[in-house]
Amino acid sequence: MEKYLQNIGLNKEDYAIFDGRELVQSITTISYLLSGLLGGVAAISLIVSGVGIMNIILVSVTERTKEIGIRKAIGAKSSDIRLQFLTESFLISTIGCFVGIVFGLGIVYGIIPNALGVEAIISPTWIIISIIICYFIGLIAGWAPAERASRLNPIAALRYE
Repeated sequence: MEKYLQNIGLNKEDYAIFDGRELVQSITTISYLLSGLLGGVAAISLIVSGVGIMNIILVSVTERTKEIGIRKAIGAKSSDIRLQFLTESFLISTIGCFVGIVFGLGIVYGIIPNALGVEAIISPTWIIISIIICYFIGLIAGWAPAERASRLNPIAALRYE
């Protein structure tokens, strides 16, 4: 082959062979890396939002300690108090979830096609999965403050200032 190339006036460095499989493999590797990176960012975002919800509910429990004491003194069960704060946590996470979905849909169907000229599609399955995850995060984040509120001693809660 080298003699043939030399006979027609070419050297080995004058040509290159391009294999599409290498390009596909590179793109696949980059795609997996970006998916992992975005998954990591999403995981951190969920942890931060869970901590935020927990802090909001803890502040709510602290501010309403006297109210909790009154409710327990007139006969509210610990499960009623727990349910109240879990419901608040659930509602906060639901609002955050739907705000996130609206922003995500706006970006995918509004900004990306106009800015990049690429049509993107979001599967309804992923929207349902994100709603379930948000509910789960809200309930997990609200559990500790709700449990703390349900275990308050009514007498100590009534004395709290």
